[in-house]
Amino acid sequence: MASVVLTMIVGFTWGGWVRGATALSMGKAMAEEAVVNRLAPICVVQVAQDPAKDEKLKIMSDLHAYERSSYVQKQGWASMPGEKEPDGKVAEACARLLIP
Repeated sequence: MASVVLTMIVGFTWGGWVRGATALSMGKAMAEEAVVNRLAPICVVQVAQDPAKDEKLKIMSDLHAYERSSYVQKQGWASMPGEKEPDGKVAEACARLLIP
């Protein structure tokens, strides 16, 4: 019995074992990150299509890093085709792509 308990302690502590709920949470986070990583380049393309992009990117580069995702959202660049509202995480990733 002690060996079973010891195996469980080692497995969960150092072996990388996780509970089902933890695995589900990790899977959701990974999926969300993957979607954001696929949508951020679409945001960059939408920036490229903006006729006033040069002026807007200059303004954006003068902003603090924490203000840039909000600016991207306000410009509508993070609103994906067919969506009414911009996605905050896409805007954040897009801002990092535009001004590293």
